[in-house]
Amino acid sequence: MTDWPVYGEITGPIVMIGFGSIGRGTLPMIERHFKYDKSRFVVIAPDDENRALLDERGIRFIQEALTPENYKALLEPVLTAGGGQGFCVNLSCDTGSRDLMEFCSSLGALYIDTVNEPWLGFYFDESKGPGERSNYALREMTLAAKRARQPGSTTAISCCGANPGMASWLAKKALLNVAADMRLNVPQPKTREEWAALMKQVGVKGIHIAERDTQRSKNPKPPGVFVNTWSVEGFISEGVQPAELGWGTHEKWMPENARTHETGSQAAIYLMQPGAETKVRSWCPTPGPQYGFLVTHNESISIADYFTVRDESGKAIYRPTCHYAYHPANDAVLSLHEMFGNAGRPQEKHHILEENEVVDGIDELGVLLYGHDKGAYWFGSQLSTEEARKLAPYQTATGLQVTSAVLAGMVWALENPNAGIVEVEEMDLDRCLGIQMPYLGPVKGYYTDWTPLDGRPGLFPEDIDTSDPWQFRNILVR
Repeated sequence: MTDWPVYGEITGPIVMIGFGSIGRGTLPMIERHFKYDKSRFVVIAPDDENRALLDERGIRFIQEALTPENYKALLEPVLTAGGGQGFCVNLSCDTGSRDLMEFCSSLGALYIDTVNEPWLGFYFDESKGPGERSNYALREMTLAAKRARQPGSTTAISCCGANPGMASWLAKKALLNVAADMRLNVPQPKTREEWAALMKQVGVKGIHIAERDTQRSKNPKPPGVFVNTWSVEGFISEGVQPAELGWGTHEKWMPENARTHETGSQAAIYLMQPGAETKVRSWCPTPGPQYGFLVTHNESISIADYFTVRDESGKAIYRPTCHYAYHPANDAVLSLHEMFGNAGRPQEKHHILEENEVVDGIDELGVLLYGHDKGAYWFGSQLSTEEARKLAPYQTATGLQVTSAVLAGMVWALENPNAGIVEVEEMDLDRCLGIQMPYLGPVKGYYTDWTPLDGRPGLFPEDIDTSDPWQFRNILVR
């Protein structure tokens, strides 16, 4: 395909923060799908590893790390140069998302990020308790800013990558598919309350963001190097945060080391252990049953919160359990074992697999809606690295699932420029997935009769709940 659609015009400067694997992959998305003034395209990043791609295009590069002390001075001149409405595309680690989106709003500039990032040091701050280092806490800070905004303020989209981001759109689409297969004959919901009521009506007990990355490098992982198919820093940061999950109303048991939150939506709990050391039982179409890591992600909380049904007093009477169940590429699994075997100290060398290093494999990323009358249903993208290479430059399968979601979010922001702070669940499902579809490879749905009780108990006694296969008690690997 060469006749790519142009979705709109960015009338002011484009400022991209960060230029790692996702920034590099987002660049051709912007080039293909928007009109803009290249002379006002600026990239700000702390290292110049990929600078050659910018130099050959004549794109200005500022080698600087954003900090709480310098971000306003760095961003204001480049986001306001030449008039029009600027667009800040934040694809960096260790940048305070809430502060950046608020500052962009004060300048009248649009904003998007893929993760609700704190400033450097937050994830490893020993003065903060686990609850204070959680994604729940970060989201509540952003929601407070959302509530304080005046109606009609400039759009800032929070957490719009593959997951968080696309996963929330997939969850809605999967719900519609299951409802249709159950012949419920209901119209597509238009409001949060209608979506939550449909999830309850279908009888979904929980949702896994169930992912299996089988991409393989031609060079096996060497000792002392953390290898991943996307940001190593980002994966380590979220991996050492406490495991977090949206907590469903059907759950009858809670782990001893689980903790609840005293303020906010009360939609989630966290465990007193790191997510990348917490295993859960899940299912993906290609491998079938698998272990995944319960790594904290914003969508685990926002999806559970969005689909909560409350009574007149505000009490939650229905909520699905929701969490990530992530089996990363094999080299990343080995990297995690090596890191946690060294008391959680990250390796000094980090390496992100580039598209020319990956010999084969897919990133099978979807949602598993379980506990309804049809058992469990997985729906998502089965994009291969080979197809990703053909679709766009500088992409692995993992990267393209993220960068195409950034594209969809940017288009939505241009078309809805005065929506204030927005979570992805509030965005137009059909518009956003429609923009992404050409980049996602096969997007399919699969029913399975697998449950986390299959084959259990085995050779040893297990503390399981046979009355309900879909209790978290049966899903958590203990």
